[in-house]
Amino acid sequence: MSPELDVAVVGAGMAGLAAATELARAGLDVRVFEAAEQVGGRTASVRVDGYTIDAGAEQLSPRGYRATWELLSRLGIGEHEVPLISSPIAMWRGGRPHAGVADARGLLTGAGLSPLARVDLARFQLWLSRRRGEFDTDDPERTPLGAATVAEFARAYHPDLHDYLLQPVVGTFFGWNTERSAAAVMLSLLLAVGDASGWRTYRGGMDVLARRLAATLDVRTGHRVHQVVSTGQAARLLVGEETVTARAVLLCVPAPVAARLHPGAPEVEADFLRACTFTPALKVSCLLDRPLAPRHGPPPYLLLTPESEDDVLSAIIFDHQKHPDRTPAGAGLLTLMPNAATTARLLDLPDEDVITRLATAAADYVPGLAAATRRTFAHRHPLGLPEATPAALGLRSRFMARRLRPVDYAGDWVMLRPASEGAVRSGALAASRVLSRLRAPLSIPIQARSRRVETA
Repeated sequence: MSPELDVAVVGAGMAGLAAATELARAGLDVRVFEAAEQVGGRTASVRVDGYTIDAGAEQLSPRGYRATWELLSRLGIGEHEVPLISSPIAMWRGGRPHAGVADARGLLTGAGLSPLARVDLARFQLWLSRRRGEFDTDDPERTPLGAATVAEFARAYHPDLHDYLLQPVVGTFFGWNTERSAAAVMLSLLLAVGDASGWRTYRGGMDVLARRLAATLDVRTGHRVHQVVSTGQAARLLVGEETVTARAVLLCVPAPVAARLHPGAPEVEADFLRACTFTPALKVSCLLDRPLAPRHGPPPYLLLTPESEDDVLSAIIFDHQKHPDRTPAGAGLLTLMPNAATTARLLDLPDEDVITRLATAAADYVPGLAAATRRTFAHRHPLGLPEATPAALGLRSRFMARRLRPVDYAGDWVMLRPASEGAVRSGALAASRVLSRLRAPLSIPIQARSRRVETA
């Protein structure tokens, strides 16, 4: 019996949607299965009472996001729909915020660094600029740093560079423990993205791109895939209580989920899947009746609270500073993010306990928080971001050289790049592998298929 589909894509996050888009453009019959009731994965947004809450990803950059900007251009999403975040990132130290983190002005303002640490920051930046050609986000394993972790790399510099720059930055944006994650990946990303002065957000929420892509595809939300089995030249999926067959299956889900769904993976794949561990992510959204800010300095977009200063929080995001459309007129919105240790302790607790713990900690930085709060929500991602450990880095080359098979993979973990651009790039790579295997003609005209997103 012939397979029902050319390609079945498991997961409607950015990797799955990007891969499905490329495959559909090539004329293949593609269907996307998503267990959740909405698309976007870790770029999803939630809309409540006129507030737009980014439950996962927070921003993107004009640099280092080439694949994402190409998709945006293809869909006709212009820069006016991806506006600049004009407020600074600040570091909390000594009882006040210091602006200029991840920005050229940091050398002048200090951005929380002591004078001696600023000298070492300049030395670090000079070293990095001289070695720029040795770092590549597509091949992070090919660097002069080998298996060194972020913490090991930082020991060559003033302790402030770790405590008041690297730890809070990677701890917040990647959810990393600096003792576990590879410096090569971090430095590749820093070089690709550049400073934070050009960072942008989506006007309608971080899921804008995901929703636009899904509108052109056959996406089945509320459809959980339980197992994927290769049958030689094709594959079989157990979707709910139904069986679906396809010439190819793309597992566009976190590595631990992919390993569970496809336990028969060859050793070269299974080894890398096991090595690609993830850190959990947790957020609390506070819907405010007015915009709030820290006591001192200009209102920041993001306030980093290093582990050396706070044993609960990692950061506070002032979403109303990110873009005014995130809230009703005159209102405010905060996102509270715990540090890695706190996340591990709170992840399985009831929402009320999580909210109380984080809101109590945030009140030390944001005066009037309790009185201004209208509603609160907790958002959990047990598999938040890939850790990019030295073990995964060491196995990646073999994994990337794997044979073409009916079951393949996409996700930010494939690129060891914990960002939506990593997901998009992996989706494009996975689509090219599927097309190569199926020998689909690449010259078929683009088909303007406009299929509605179906729910269970």
